[in-house]
Amino acid sequence: MKLLKNIIARILGVWALLVFASTMFIFLWFYLICFVLPEPTKTRWHRQISKLWMGLFLILSGCTFKVTGKEVFDRMENAIVICNHNSLIDIPVSFPFLPRANKTIAKKSFASIPLFGWIYSFGTVLVDRKDNKSRQESFEQMKHVLTHGLDMLIYPEGTRNITSAPLKSFYDGAFKLAVATQKPIIPVVLLNTKRILPAKPVLYFTPGKIEMHILPAIYPQAKSSEDLKKEAFDIMAAYYLANNK
Repeated sequence: MKLLKNIIARILGVWALLVFASTMFIFLWFYLICFVLPEPTKTRWHRQISKLWMGLFLILSGCTFKVTGKEVFDRMENAIVICNHNSLIDIPVSFPFLPRANKTIAKKSFASIPLFGWIYSFGTVLVDRKDNKSRQESFEQMKHVLTHGLDMLIYPEGTRNITSAPLKSFYDGAFKLAVATQKPIIPVVLLNTKRILPAKPVLYFTPGKIEMHILPAIYPQAKSSEDLKKEAFDIMAAYYLANNK
């Protein structure tokens, strides 16, 4: 039975990859307008096209998606959204389905992938974490995103969490940004993505229900970046443990 399950998951992994690639070519033409759109219109257009693309991908790959806590964004100023990171599927499903347009901090190396790199770079602030200058430039770009009235989406774990712990330790960037801009932090917890598309084995896909839980905002006033980091980590870790059934 376990062998059969693994074979099916591998087949579904190949299917999901083919669906992702083939549907990308359908929507690629609509992304090209981003070359001429100014900000923040470009990011809002990018999000709408990505929402359609990922909605189709989820249907064809056998997954469902549920968002809870959208009301947190009601009458909220633009904010820094932080999200846990367990799977490669996290980024393509999180930024389009958040209630408002946002840019994502992302690896610069992915932008070099043919065709997909265009789509990727249109909606992101690119960073090479090994380069101090790149990290500083990305920090300034993220502040610029916030001045345009957009949300900034950051995965404070940096890379996928492949441990058994609910979260990896957080990097400082999101919390220093909150202190520098005095923008609120909105924690978001994704559930089930590690089971649906784990880091290992490769091309192993088991369709299921992805859940995005938006938690109450954390405000930076009179707090240090370390205070914010600890508060956000504790809230998100506790929520993940309580709800990741």
